Amino acid sequence: MNHPGRYWHKLDDGRIQCDLCPRYCKLHADQRGACFVRMREGDAMVLTTYGRSSGFCIDPIEKKPLNHFLPGTSVFSFGTAGCNLACKFCQNWDISKSRDMDRLMDSAMPEEIADTAQEWGCSSVAYTYNDPVIFAEYAIDTAIACHARGLKNVAVTAGYITELARGDFYQHMDAANVDLKGFTDDFYVQLCGAHLQPVLDTLTWLHHETDVWVEITTLLIPGRNDDDKEIGALARWVRDELGTEVPLHFTAFHPDFKLTDLPPTPPETLSRARRIALDAGLHHVYTGNVHDADGGTTFCAGCGAALIVRDWYQILQYRVSDSGCCPDCGRQLAGRYRHFDKAFGPRRIPVGIHRSS
Repeated sequence: MNHPGRYWHKLDDGRIQCDLCPRYCKLHADQRGACFVRMREGDAMVLTTYGRSSGFCIDPIEKKPLNHFLPGTSVFSFGTAGCNLACKFCQNWDISKSRDMDRLMDSAMPEEIADTAQEWGCSSVAYTYNDPVIFAEYAIDTAIACHARGLKNVAVTAGYITELARGDFYQHMDAANVDLKGFTDDFYVQLCGAHLQPVLDTLTWLHHETDVWVEITTLLIPGRNDDDKEIGALARWVRDELGTEVPLHFTAFHPDFKLTDLPPTPPETLSRARRIALDAGLHHVYTGNVHDADGGTTFCAGCGAALIVRDWYQILQYRVSDSGCCPDCGRQLAGRYRHFDKAFGPRRIPVGIHRSS
């Protein structure tokens, strides 16, 4: 169904401008934005994917990836279709680049999503698979329904959103994993069809102006954004602008979409990047999509004790107090923590939606 869109205005030349993301698409009658899901209908903007999803799953929160936000808990995950970036290396391209609305086979209204997540015992709902910024109205309404039931909300996003819209969107989010895809504007322009600065603006605003818990993910692509200089610059920017406690995840690329001619990221590259970031002063640096005991473990920034030992998405050892402190030295561990009797584990459970009567 088409749903009234927010964040747009009419231009003097008769077009309407979408003000949701920094692309500022200017649309004639019946024209769609670059994301494909926001469209001009008459003299207004509509969202064409409201209430429609590419599927619903229950995941470990560590898969988002979030290592410092309710570790060990399950998160109800869903997305729609389309994207406002054009990443040539997209790892979810069949969803994010889809122009086929028939892919959205599952339908659910916000209240139904919240009810289903609650029935399955999830602690949070994640807006993921494609970027929730482009289905902001749907995500916001669902987040409100989730908060009413005591559930937390997680945005997995590229952070490509305007100053106008970000306040509305993030006031309903409790945590975000933001993809910082590279650390040069050339990388963003050539491989993502976007620009770096709006993402940095989102990150600094989130950290300094909101209570949203933030973690950052950078997918390292061989020969594109994996050299020591760029990794070092990225790590120092996080340290100087966001602080030493913000977790940074380096994850492995696999050949996909329009970058099938490149090799997968070697595990050694991720270990090297992690060492560079730790040497720059960051306290919590992780590796992803590889088996790496140290790279998956959360260490105390005070005494260095291993507090949460992971094997990919499975927690093997958990030594954090309910208040989030190290049991050895008492230092507060950055993040949000909650008691659990048993970690959810690494499984992924596709689920159907509880239908409202």
